[in-house]
Amino acid sequence: MKKRNSTKTLFITSGVMALLIVFCAGFKPFAKEPVKLGFIPLTDCSPIVMAKELGLFAKYGVEVVVTKESSWANVRDKILTGELDGAHCLYSMPFSVYTGVGGKAGSEMKVAMMLNSNGQAITLSNDFCGKVGFKQMNKVAPVVAAKIKAEKEVTFAMTFPGGTHDLWLRNWLALGGINQKSVKIITIPPPQMVANMKVGNMDGYCVGEPWGGVAVKQGIGFTQIATQDIWKDHPEKALVVNKDFSSTRRDDLKKVMMAVMEACIWLDNPANRKKAAGIIGKAPYVNAPADVIENRLMGNYDLGCSQGLQVYSSKDYMVFHKGGTINYPRKSHCIWAMAQYVRFGYLTTPPDYKAIADKLVLQDLYKEVAAAMKVKVPEDDMNPFSLTIDKTVFDPLNPAAYLKVVSK
Repeated sequence: MKKRNSTKTLFITSGVMALLIVFCAGFKPFAKEPVKLGFIPLTDCSPIVMAKELGLFAKYGVEVVVTKESSWANVRDKILTGELDGAHCLYSMPFSVYTGVGGKAGSEMKVAMMLNSNGQAITLSNDFCGKVGFKQMNKVAPVVAAKIKAEKEVTFAMTFPGGTHDLWLRNWLALGGINQKSVKIITIPPPQMVANMKVGNMDGYCVGEPWGGVAVKQGIGFTQIATQDIWKDHPEKALVVNKDFSSTRRDDLKKVMMAVMEACIWLDNPANRKKAAGIIGKAPYVNAPADVIENRLMGNYDLGCSQGLQVYSSKDYMVFHKGGTINYPRKSHCIWAMAQYVRFGYLTTPPDYKAIADKLVLQDLYKEVAAAMKVKVPEDDMNPFSLTIDKTVFDPLNPAAYLKVVSK
């Protein structure tokens, strides 16, 4: 009797093992530890969210846990401590942190790849409605000056010191002829912008979509300018990773990047954007009306304040791949951001631009991923460039010359 039971047990065990072998043969093995990626509720978190939702991380053989974070400062802290392996992040944040503008100087966060360009906006409260319209930069200074005279203080909000929204806001102020010291600039997490404007905590803000569109939908503000009108195809969000993760789990990071790259390519197909809007608009992700997300993803901007509809072409709205020109992390763009810290008084002396960019930008890793994905790598890094609305030339090999011009 005992012998028969042993034989039966052996047969069942062997059968289960055989089934497991057959089952596992069709799947790529995951890493031992899941990769932890964070995101902030913004439309441009789409590459990470859709890579998860479309099963692309699994396709490339890496298990990824995606988590919603409350603020950029929270993202910074979790990446630095390793609680997050990486995140959807302001591309300039690693440079802000390293130089001590937005964190402890010398703290390293690595830029693995870019996620998107364009798609942010300057939103003004209805107090400015009818006084300064869409892209009317010549009217900004007198209107703000009048409000300062009447109310003593005008407040604008951005999302992180030295982050992209901070830089777009300060460039907007400069282009509008406003001395930044004459206004108050505060830091507010992106999802809290609309609520804060609703209760009168600020007169305007710069943030990513959909929070510009949501302000319009709720009737509490209007779009004065989109960031693609300030600088077409400007760098915006990046996949930023923990230093140790980038070195000890290099192969897993490459798998993550390949999945995100494929999601970026998928998102640049206009036919997929409605589906993406419906998914990222849900509560676990952006938690905002899908129609607002979809409209601005498709370049259809209801500007608010009876200004009508501004329609951007597919070349001008939020872009995620554009044949690989978007995803390449350019050191020149990082040097530009650090030059802004000097320009606007965050830093009293220029940093070692090139050394910092070389340290924090993982260009070699990106090139390996691009080669594996058969994506062309642009050859324009370190070339001089200008913002669309400001024709001042920035030469990344000579930031001092640029600073001399803009300081006049």
